[in-house]
Amino acid sequence: MGMASELFKSILHPGEIKAMLQLKYGGMVRKTHKAPLEELAKSLGDIDFCYAVLNKVSRSFAVVIQQLPEVLKDPVCVFYLVLRGLDSVEDDMTFSNHEKIPLLRVFHEKLLVDDWHINGVGDSDDYRVLLAHFGKVVRVFKALDKKYQDVIKDITDKMGNGMADFAEKKVSTVQGYNLYCHYVAGLVGHGLSGLFSASGLEDANLKNELRVANSMGLFLQKTNIIRDYLEDLVEGRTWWPDEIWKKYADRLSYFRDHPYDTQKSLACLNHMVTDALQHVPDCLEYMRRLRDPQVFRFCAIPQVMAIATLSKVYNNSNVFTGVVKIRKGLSCQLMVNTNDMRAVKDAFRSFALSMEQRVPPNDPNASKTMELLQDVKRRTRVELPKNLLRVSSFVAWIVLIVAGIFLFGRFRDRRNAMQQTGNTTAIGSAIKLQDFGAVVALFLSVAYLFGFFGMNLL
Repeated sequence: MGMASELFKSILHPGEIKAMLQLKYGGMVRKTHKAPLEELAKSLGDIDFCYAVLNKVSRSFAVVIQQLPEVLKDPVCVFYLVLRGLDSVEDDMTFSNHEKIPLLRVFHEKLLVDDWHINGVGDSDDYRVLLAHFGKVVRVFKALDKKYQDVIKDITDKMGNGMADFAEKKVSTVQGYNLYCHYVAGLVGHGLSGLFSASGLEDANLKNELRVANSMGLFLQKTNIIRDYLEDLVEGRTWWPDEIWKKYADRLSYFRDHPYDTQKSLACLNHMVTDALQHVPDCLEYMRRLRDPQVFRFCAIPQVMAIATLSKVYNNSNVFTGVVKIRKGLSCQLMVNTNDMRAVKDAFRSFALSMEQRVPPNDPNASKTMELLQDVKRRTRVELPKNLLRVSSFVAWIVLIVAGIFLFGRFRDRRNAMQQTGNTTAIGSAIKLQDFGAVVALFLSVAYLFGFFGMNLL
């Protein structure tokens, strides 16, 4: 029923249907265990349990991690589960800060404690099972090469302390918002870069590219925070910074109660989206530096998903009334098609264009939003090889000159004929197919040359 429903939603998008079927039946995804995770914890070995958890709690992440090179699969899987466990401790609002904060600060030390686990903590059943059987994750962690252990432990230490710092204080300023997102997501970018460099598959200096790696995480985290407004509000978590939302309302819940208020609710939402867009240039730069195709796909797929989601939530009042998600078919299509930088640029450009067409002219952040979207389009413009550009521009100039000379000659001949006969209707009746073709050629060559010199309409 679920699959049929998703196929129906993509009925006007045959490429999405093909991608869904390819992912489901094409062998791109491992078959998952259907049994509850609690049962699997008792029957599966340590590494199989880790991948079972991964499939249960993050299906899309499980797809991309399974396509990583073998040397990185287990380290990245463990890295994700360790941080997922840490995040589950933070997100459990029933777990008192008296116990939560000290645990967040020493969580990295638990990675060295045989069979360490904690019962009854986590904000969902699967996360509680993960933490209750965390000893399995610890054993897989301790079996990793030390170079991977060091990266994972270091990032867990920094993230846990950052989460503890924010456990008892609100996100008030944009600076604080960026710092919080750094702790919970930017550090993930740092850690992954460290793992990629340690594997030898990427440049050893990638681990030092902290700014662009941080932006990769911030772009994903901010997209999630925007999308999850209602869920977080209901759970008592508030990550939208006061500095932004208080410009539009005196309480954060106002947007839920007045979702269609364009002057306040939608304006605030669009402000949040605009803030997230500033990270796109760094994200594109980071992906451009990757050299291993499988590592590239692993990093690029979440990014194109994020820009698709950001486009979906922009100026969308449904953010305040429910959960806004992109179609599963579109998600599958992005997974299947994101194989190189050209595909990434196409996706970012497409969704930037979609947002640009929906920017309300009276939105208080319209000019800034348009500026950022135009920058995205500029950075994602497809660049042809220089030799091809020279040849094509030369041909365009020749077509322009020849078409211009031809049309000028035709116009002169018609004018002479009209003067000799005195028949003013002759000029219209004398228009031939080649005249029309010359006009079209003239228009296309002018349009191409304007685009070549950076004056294109898109």
